[in-house]
Amino acid sequence: MLPRERVWNTSIMKTVCIIFFHLFLTWSVLGQMVLPLYPGNIPNNKEVSGISDTANTFMVDHTVKRFITRITKPELTLYLPDKKKNSGYAVLICPGGGYHGLAIDHEGHDMAKTLVEAGIAGIVLKYRCPKPEYVVNKEIVPLQDAQQAMLLLRTRAKEWGIRENRIGILGSSAGGHLASTAGTHFLDQKIENLKGLSLRPDFMILNYPVISFADSVTHRGSRNNLVGTPPYDSFDPEKIAYYSNELQVNPTTPRTFISHAEDDKTVPIANTRLFISALEKNHIPVTAVIYEKGGHGFGMINPTSDRDWMKECIQWIKKGGKEKNKKYCSM
Repeated sequence: MLPRERVWNTSIMKTVCIIFFHLFLTWSVLGQMVLPLYPGNIPNNKEVSGISDTANTFMVDHTVKRFITRITKPELTLYLPDKKKNSGYAVLICPGGGYHGLAIDHEGHDMAKTLVEAGIAGIVLKYRCPKPEYVVNKEIVPLQDAQQAMLLLRTRAKEWGIRENRIGILGSSAGGHLASTAGTHFLDQKIENLKGLSLRPDFMILNYPVISFADSVTHRGSRNNLVGTPPYDSFDPEKIAYYSNELQVNPTTPRTFISHAEDDKTVPIANTRLFISALEKNHIPVTAVIYEKGGHGFGMINPTSDRDWMKECIQWIKKGGKEKNKKYCSM
């Protein structure tokens, strides 16, 4: 018979082992990990205290989803596939929200979970929105965070079972604007990149994206939040051109998958058509899923159609073959 002290210690050890076993199972099944986007001081942040993320809720397809605002500490949530299923592909996911907040679940985590089940790492970017109360230069902060995320993924790709030349970016609505900005402005680096790693996504996935900042087609809320100053009756034409991503496409722009609904009243489908035209003129491969109906903000599931754009997109990702990502960095 063991002494009481040894029995107690043994019991504790068993409990600790059980806890770690369950944590291991959680990691194995979900492959989920959260980490800060920046290892130290967060660039472009103002010194503010007492600010924390605020989550409101809304309904999508009879399910409660979160909308996150007041983000001052950007982070990544990684969903990594089981080694047996791992394709080596990864997708950085930028939720939408008009550059005011992030629809973090149905345009973020839900997509990552679907990708990881298909053997593709899904990485959700909780990026800062262009809020002058929290950041010094609001115009560059979303791109800054997207570029930092791309740098982090390339830096730690081997550790996370990711192929360095198989890292794409996905964005919905204003997140689609951010994704297309990352895919067309990767040489204009907003972060410190001492090793000169490529910040170019290997492919882009754009879901009902904001593309243009032109008056006739833009989503005014996204444009106002990113580059506007009150009373929002005039804008710097150079900034309008810079962030009208259909004007920034060139032969180095990544291959692209786009989904959009014809009856989208929030972000007109003209945004997608302009981008497709620009890609085709530059001989960039593009695949589009265009719905007749569906409106805006449906996420992965368009309830008006049996067509599954995400399923088609996953097939498209895996058929990409060996991506040819040259160094594409400014030194």
